[in-house]
Amino acid sequence: MGRLIAIVGASGVGKDTVMAHLRDTVPALHWGTRVITRPADPNGENHIVMSAQEFAASKERGDFALDWQAHGLHYAIPHNSLNPLKEGADVLVNLSRKTLLAAHELGFELVVINLTATRAVLAERLAKRGRETSQQIEDRLNRSVPSFPQELNVTDIDNSNSVTDTVASIIDHLNLESKDMSCTAKSF
Repeated sequence: MGRLIAIVGASGVGKDTVMAHLRDTVPALHWGTRVITRPADPNGENHIVMSAQEFAASKERGDFALDWQAHGLHYAIPHNSLNPLKEGADVLVNLSRKTLLAAHELGFELVVINLTATRAVLAERLAKRGRETSQQIEDRLNRSVPSFPQELNVTDIDNSNSVTDTVASIIDHLNLESKDMSCTAKSF
């Protein structure tokens, strides 16, 4: 059975960027696609777009292994995104901290990578992506974050600097086999 590798962290910490580099660097990793009730963004995460009504219908049918709400949106991981786990492959997913216990209860080996960055780096990245007002950014930066439940396997990795360094740390921690990282490295 493969590992469910959950990437979590504050908004602006670079989860999508790190995950994209991991996917490019570790060919054996499978990408767990998310469903989000947010329009497609060519500069953001490649996700399945659903309206709130479509999301509710899919949830009612039992299409989702995990689902949650955050920032006025609905998110989910469809069951079929986790199928490679049953074949022994690792699956990389972008999850909310509040759904980690439910992910743990799915019965797969769950490994949580908690990306961190300095407050200044987070503020700069949030401003650069242009989704929130300056007050919303300040509110995000000031939000208190509860500690992780003890039963979870969580590793903190700082993503304040080079994405190449961050990806190398994750690859080393998870004992993943990678391609030559110099070919895929780029900065934020």
